[in-house]
Amino acid sequence: MERLKQILAGAIGDAVARATAARGWPPVAVPEVTWEYPPEPSFGDLSTTLSFALAKQVRRSPRDVATAIQQTLDVDPALVAKVEVAGPGYLNVFVANGWWQGVLREVLGAGPSYGRASIGQGQRVQVEFVSANPTGPLHVGHGRGAALGDAVANLLEAVGYGVEREYYINDAGSQMRLLGESVWARHLEAKGKPVQFPENGYHGEYVRELAERVSAVVPGLADAEAEQAIPACAAQASQILLGEIEADLRAFGVVFDSWVSERSLYDSGEVEAALATLRAGGYLYEEGKAIGFRASDFGDEKDRILIRSSGEPTYFTSDIAYHANKIRRGFHRLINIWGADHGGYIPRVKAAIRALDHDPEILRVILLQMVKVLRSGAPVPMSKRTGEFVELREVVNEVGKDAARFLFLTRRSEAQLDFDIEAAKRQSMDNPVFYVQYGHARACSMARKAAEAGLPGPYADADLAHLTLPEELGIMKHLAIYPEMVLHSALAHEPHRVTTHLQELAAAFHGYFTKYKDSEERVISGDRDLSRARLAMVAAVRQVIANGLALLGVSAPERM
Repeated sequence: MERLKQILAGAIGDAVARATAARGWPPVAVPEVTWEYPPEPSFGDLSTTLSFALAKQVRRSPRDVATAIQQTLDVDPALVAKVEVAGPGYLNVFVANGWWQGVLREVLGAGPSYGRASIGQGQRVQVEFVSANPTGPLHVGHGRGAALGDAVANLLEAVGYGVEREYYINDAGSQMRLLGESVWARHLEAKGKPVQFPENGYHGEYVRELAERVSAVVPGLADAEAEQAIPACAAQASQILLGEIEADLRAFGVVFDSWVSERSLYDSGEVEAALATLRAGGYLYEEGKAIGFRASDFGDEKDRILIRSSGEPTYFTSDIAYHANKIRRGFHRLINIWGADHGGYIPRVKAAIRALDHDPEILRVILLQMVKVLRSGAPVPMSKRTGEFVELREVVNEVGKDAARFLFLTRRSEAQLDFDIEAAKRQSMDNPVFYVQYGHARACSMARKAAEAGLPGPYADADLAHLTLPEELGIMKHLAIYPEMVLHSALAHEPHRVTTHLQELAAAFHGYFTKYKDSEERVISGDRDLSRARLAMVAAVRQVIANGLALLGVSAPERM
């Protein structure tokens, strides 16, 4: 569609020049021609409001301008059937059937590559997502972030970027000591020793499980001093949890290219190096025994403490070093996926990037809203194992990876998502993932039936001029728009556009099949040439659904 739009924009620009000269209008500066997809077929396939922008320049009504463009427009009839002026001055373009039919050959020729592009030119992009503290199991909110991050990475790869998926391990700071205290307390409790569970400690059955597993590899915990036992418990427990996190993500179809430890930034001296750079620039200040960063000089709403008066660094301190580390590794763009409650954190991180003499626009943060887990409309009780949230593992085990990933991606990231477990399991047309996957399975079933009827593929040489039914043209339009949709989804980092497009394509395909399955216009009929043309369209539908599902990390089953 982009190429067709460019051709039409060029033809319209030429028509404007001819129209103004012929009518004695003053020369005009033609702005970029923007296109919309009309909501009704009667309004054409493409529509532009260019005449409204030109009307003031020539002191004519938009409709007069649109009519002048229409009358002088010279465009290949193989591309455009007609152009109409509508309403106060819209130019509505009706694309020729032959052009839509040509899209099928493009899909079948490109196969799995259809919809891919090279606009990224290999530029390196890092997508950092999930990055849950290794203090407990992954919950459903982490699952939504995992699906989003992986889909964003897939989309960027599809349009030519070199993408690295990274998990940042928050394994330094007070939360790690709290984990160690909690595990040690449960171990002492199991040994019958008096213990006071730490205030704000980690609860849930999983902490008792960790205590048992840690004691199996760290002997003598019950008799050890706190300063030896707590770090040992924290280190072992976090490693166990990281192993579970990695396994849960792998089962969810998410594999990271790199795992970076917060602790390693301290051990390597990178935190101190970042502080030294800020100090050399005059961007640090002392407030008693505390050390702060003049973040307000770089666009943040206020200055920020980096080192508390106790000498303990804040989380922001290591985050500064971490982003410096990312930039030093040569990425052209950094994408972070954070919870919606971290929105206020964005300006301070960008302020630090600017203070370190880098362009803060290298960083794009996608904020993710929470997930409400329901069962038949009622809230799901918290996990017995955690006591605090619904585990991702439990949901995936019940509904499956495909349903979870697809449904997590059906809404914009900044919108809260209601995830109903029973609806996700339902094998019916009102389940979005089933609806789309069944479209692929139905197309595969038609191919098998065609082979049985003596009409095996491929169908590259089919006479596609037979495809003229309104529903067939509608399906071809969805196929034509797919590459443009992928590009825009990638650049906007919005994979929900893919799920929406796939549902619309599946709806058009299912509607077409249902309407004609018992008529002479069914896909496989007594007319061999017509059947082969329709089977070519079915094959193209199957390919595009498969390509789109792959971007989402969802399988495309051949039978359901």
